[in-house]
Amino acid sequence: MRALVTGGAGFIGSHLCDFLLAQGCEVVCMDNFITGSPANVAPFEARPGFSLVRHNVTEYIRVDGPLDWVLHLASPASPRDYLELPIQTLKVGALGTHNALGLTKAKGARFLLASTSEVYGDPLIHPQREDYWGNVNPVGPRGVYDEAKRFGEAITMAYHRFHRVDTRIARIFNTFGPSMRVDDGRAIPAFVSQVLAGRPLTVFGDGSQTRSFQYISDLINGLWRLMQAPVNDPVNLGNPHEMTLLELAKRILRLAGAKSEIVFRPLPEDDPKIRQPDIGRARALLGWEPKVDVDEGLRLTIDWFRKRLRR
Repeated sequence: MRALVTGGAGFIGSHLCDFLLAQGCEVVCMDNFITGSPANVAPFEARPGFSLVRHNVTEYIRVDGPLDWVLHLASPASPRDYLELPIQTLKVGALGTHNALGLTKAKGARFLLASTSEVYGDPLIHPQREDYWGNVNPVGPRGVYDEAKRFGEAITMAYHRFHRVDTRIARIFNTFGPSMRVDDGRAIPAFVSQVLAGRPLTVFGDGSQTRSFQYISDLINGLWRLMQAPVNDPVNLGNPHEMTLLELAKRILRLAGAKSEIVFRPLPEDDPKIRQPDIGRARALLGWEPKVDVDEGLRLTIDWFRKRLRR
């Protein structure tokens, strides 16, 4: 199997490239390194079947030779990134997805869109099922990411219905693990980097807002199973066990053996108050659910950050 992974030098993309190579696949990794890192894919460059292409997918995509899969992960993915890169976020969700689908159609390949739980916005139902349409502010600061991904889902389904392209849509909930950027801005890398530096942990609001965290290996396994299954409708991939962000901060303090202070800051605009996936569809159609205990995943992540920050 030969696959193109757009955004392949990002956090999730690099783990997916590693996994596919281990399955014996040929991998073309495409990234423009706006938020991805060359260091994430440097270990693969000497491995057979791996090639790296520096390219912005909002421009026409050309890949020589056959392709079996186009796995479209390219996009800024943290609030810090898409607030600093709003136009680029919208363009990769719209033009980038269009270009990736056009390449998929031309190659007679199959397509997977890495969508997000952010399509649900600040949800009014709990937990969130795939048939929920969401509660999104299209003109708020987070709307650039939410609406880019919602458009990406719409054009993916349009290519499936009109052009008969075999597509998959993964709605990815909060995922963590090694290779996250220290300055990513999301809760886990922020808390871990703060605690390892001996700084106070910054919790926004009163910390009662909830998230559901899955370890990266569980997500990659879910994406692989989704690739094998004839499922064209969106599928949630996430951990159904939610926790508050204040509880997360306290867990990281305990696991790191630290006693840093927790300080509170104003809640960002449109920050979701709850986030928990209903994974009934993934269980039924993919036979998938997360296996890695959150504390074990946090230990592995803290260890990775500790080594990274020593360099």
